[in-house]
Amino acid sequence: MNQGSFNQAWIPTALLLVACAAAWLVPQALVPLKGAIVPALGLIMFGMGLTLTGPQLTAVLRRPRWLLMGIGLQFVVMPAAALGLAMALDLPPTLAAGLILVGTCPGGTASNVVTYLARGDVALSVAMTATSTLLAPLATPWLTLWLAGTRIDVPALAMFGDIVRIVLLPVAAGVMLRRWLTPLAQHLARWLSGLSMLLIAFIVAIILALNHGQLAATGVLVATAVILHNTLGFVLGYLGATLTGAGSAQRRAIAIEVGMQNSGLATALAIKFLPPLAALPAALFSVWQNLAGLGLAAAWRRGR
Repeated sequence: MNQGSFNQAWIPTALLLVACAAAWLVPQALVPLKGAIVPALGLIMFGMGLTLTGPQLTAVLRRPRWLLMGIGLQFVVMPAAALGLAMALDLPPTLAAGLILVGTCPGGTASNVVTYLARGDVALSVAMTATSTLLAPLATPWLTLWLAGTRIDVPALAMFGDIVRIVLLPVAAGVMLRRWLTPLAQHLARWLSGLSMLLIAFIVAIILALNHGQLAATGVLVATAVILHNTLGFVLGYLGATLTGAGSAQRRAIAIEVGMQNSGLATALAIKFLPPLAALPAALFSVWQNLAGLGLAAAWRRGR
């Protein structure tokens, strides 16, 4: 990948920073758009489905050891780290539930781009994202209920239904379109790639606007939790992959996949099922994980 391509990868982060500025300056214009969050996320998931191909995943399934190990780390490290940080930082129950919800969500599609930039195993990253997404309807609500249910009411069954509707159905539609109408799917995938960046920034802006009044009081605390959470994901993901004998490319892919979450899904679920403040960790996670992921990729590229 050339330097120009690498520089283009910073576009999502730039959009997220613009979204933060908009949420701070004109929150009243964004709050009424709350209802657009779920449709926007569904469109992002549809775009993800359009990118999934048989050959990409077959190569990884022939050596499932790293896939299974990575998925295990994904749904153990991030939920446990979120719970530990919530306790260590004495987060209020709503913020603790929001951080735990981020930790129980599947990997995000941005991790695939960052893995590519870091010269990691892209096929493994794509397979982990797809597999964790397929497991999310069961894993996300029940892990959230188990870890956060004593702090705040978690409607796990309703959450399960929404994840199926918001995530699985759009992804399945994208996969089927790619299978039966490949040229159209490839064209749409290129178009939706850029749109997805805008939609993620749009979602973050709305969440920050909804919590505008709380940012001054809780912003530093939540930002600290988010940064530590993301860092622990990278470090423990890499360490777990190293201890089990993974190669350099696999270690990078697993570390990035574990550390980067589908914070858009966490945002949508928090907005619908939890108090609005619970969505703040997910919104800040969206901004920070892109900055940290691209920084990590740059460091790994320099080190080869």
